[in-house]
Amino acid sequence: MDIESDAPTRRMSFGQATVDAMRLAMREDKRVIVLGEDISWGGNFGQFRGLLDEFGTQRVIDMPISEAIIMAASVGAAVTGLRPVASMSFVEFTLGAMDEIVNQAAKFRYMFGGQVSVPLVLRASDGVLRSSAGQHSSSLEGLFTHLPGLKVVAPSNPADAKGLLRAAIADNDPVVYLENKKITAKRGPVPVEDYRVALGSAAICRPGTDLTLVTYSVMTGHALSACRRLAEMGIEAEVIDLRSLVPLDLATVLRSVAKTGRLVVAHEAWTFGGFGAEVVATITSRAFDLLQAAPVRVGARSAPIPFSPALEEEVVPGPDQIVEAARKVMGLS
Repeated sequence: MDIESDAPTRRMSFGQATVDAMRLAMREDKRVIVLGEDISWGGNFGQFRGLLDEFGTQRVIDMPISEAIIMAASVGAAVTGLRPVASMSFVEFTLGAMDEIVNQAAKFRYMFGGQVSVPLVLRASDGVLRSSAGQHSSSLEGLFTHLPGLKVVAPSNPADAKGLLRAAIADNDPVVYLENKKITAKRGPVPVEDYRVALGSAAICRPGTDLTLVTYSVMTGHALSACRRLAEMGIEAEVIDLRSLVPLDLATVLRSVAKTGRLVVAHEAWTFGGFGAEVVATITSRAFDLLQAAPVRVGARSAPIPFSPALEEEVVPGPDQIVEAARKVMGLS
């Protein structure tokens, strides 16, 4: 979170910050429209609350229960001059629109030789919350980061939620904006005026000298909690919140690893094939001689997210798993 010290702020929730960003964007540019299911009454988590009253049904558009139609309409609107923000509600619902996302939105600019841009934002809620079970609890960022042509962001706090959404709407390429359900109600200081966070810029949330802890979204909070426990053990971890996965601020990560010599990457998504594997592989290939220990990944176990709270806790990682990984990379376990 990079807020100027003298910038006026107001305390609000993550969800309220996204409404603030949407309202500013829609006031600034009449080409910005919103499409999705049930958004006229505010959306599943209130992330569009109040927009219909100000901007009307021509710009806040309730769509049929068909993610494919929502994305097809959004791609068509984007390539013909509008700047749509498409709500997919839960991230699993994007799977019903993968042809439109993968074969259309992500590839149009390339297939038309740069003559066409696709300035759309796909908003989707991911992660676990209140035992929502396997079809409403996934973290699928690894699917989107694998696809050339898509940009992917995952904010961890209200200020970044506003800043990244403003930047995503202004971008001329399709951006997947992932908002973790567990932090939608999280509150914090948010700039009251226009505020943007550049895509591809990570934030150092906590300085440290002993190891580099790279994370994003809800796991940033877990990482900071873990760091308080690690500090009691004499381990000072540097926490890097990526914020943007594509483009990736590799330079910030490399500088930190050069200082600490140790790396832990943590995310809520499944460990196997997850985005953390890409971070570890890239750092290892570019800074192998700087590493004093093998990097460690923290992620979910390879199982659908269980409905049972006790089983969910066994599958999805939290501060305990980060502490364990940090101790391992430090050679303490």
